[in-house]
Amino acid sequence: MYFQKKRCIAMLLAGGQGSRLKVLTEKTAKPAVPFGGKYRIIDFPLSNCVNSGIDTVGILTQYQPLELNEYIGNGQPWNLNKTHSCAQVLPPYERHDKKSSWYKGTANAIYQNIDFIDRYDPDYVVILSGDHIYKMDYAAMVEYHEKHNASCTIAVRNVPLAEASRFGILNTNPDMSIYEFEEKPARPKSTNASMGIYVFNWSVLKAALMEDEDDPKSSNDFGKDIIPAMLNNGEKLVSYRFKGYWKDVGTIDSLWEANMDLVDQPPKFDLNDRSWSIYSRNMALAPHYVGQNAKITNSTVTEGCFIDGEIKHSVIFGGVELGEGSVVSDSVIMPGAKIGKNVVIEKAVIGADAVIGDGAKVGVNSSDDNKYASKLCTNDLVLIESGAEVGVEEDICKGSMVEA
Repeated sequence: MYFQKKRCIAMLLAGGQGSRLKVLTEKTAKPAVPFGGKYRIIDFPLSNCVNSGIDTVGILTQYQPLELNEYIGNGQPWNLNKTHSCAQVLPPYERHDKKSSWYKGTANAIYQNIDFIDRYDPDYVVILSGDHIYKMDYAAMVEYHEKHNASCTIAVRNVPLAEASRFGILNTNPDMSIYEFEEKPARPKSTNASMGIYVFNWSVLKAALMEDEDDPKSSNDFGKDIIPAMLNNGEKLVSYRFKGYWKDVGTIDSLWEANMDLVDQPPKFDLNDRSWSIYSRNMALAPHYVGQNAKITNSTVTEGCFIDGEIKHSVIFGGVELGEGSVVSDSVIMPGAKIGKNVVIEKAVIGADAVIGDGAKVGVNSSDDNKYASKLCTNDLVLIESGAEVGVEEDICKGSMVEA
């Protein structure tokens, strides 16, 4: 079979469990979690690839892949279903030599798919994570990589010094070349936090992956093993500073914050920029209906909704019903949720297909004796699991998590 040579392809790591998102990822991989009214998290790196001119993407899946695999399909929503382009799902598999298994780490996941990459004989490989919200021109990063004659280029963002110990930190020379990588240092020397976005010369990366796989002590991770080994081998690594919006939505709180950023005035993250569209696979739903009692301000409402209450500074996904007299504010309502009459919801994430009974209060009151209290719900946020039910006139206090 003939495969056209590519200057650059992308490998998208999308097998993460997202354990800190808990009830939203018990049945689906983190990159498939809904975001922004009509998207999934994985839409952002995929759309970035297309907008950057990268038309061949390997998508490495592992944890609960069914929904994510169905969503990606043949790559048509991102225009990756042409003759010489693809969005190829790459699950773990067993080889004849029995060396393959579940992906053991980020580097091992790429190692197990060397044959896929070799099909296209690329000069460069872009390694991406499938769980961040951002817009980025990878083509500009590849050009920067070429200009600096580097073996590897790592995207970084400046973070406050007080937060730097939470990240992998790159210590650089004045010319942005990297001389040291520190994984979550107690006393960081710089504030250049790695974004987990890499551009590699494929020949150099392939050799590094094979060497790493032969090391029984390796954890097979890019940050912990591949990058330090390349530095020790004298390879030239440079940092690429990114100044745009970027959000790691690895917790319930950060997922809620990122959604709220869409409806701030002005929005911190603008999805209406037609010069850099975000593409997605969407169901064909009827237009949303706004009843005579409805009032909507600073919010997004997607197709298929029936709204007869008030919505303030919230993100409403498709197929949501909101009854008369109900008020939703500072909240994320995921697909298919049914909210009855005279309900009050404040600062909550309501999971898909959840049912909120008439007269219920969610996130309105506080209580020292809260049977639904959860450490996952910080800053008074409330999480209602997908498919969960809140009873008629039930009071769900701040900081609660209600499971199905």
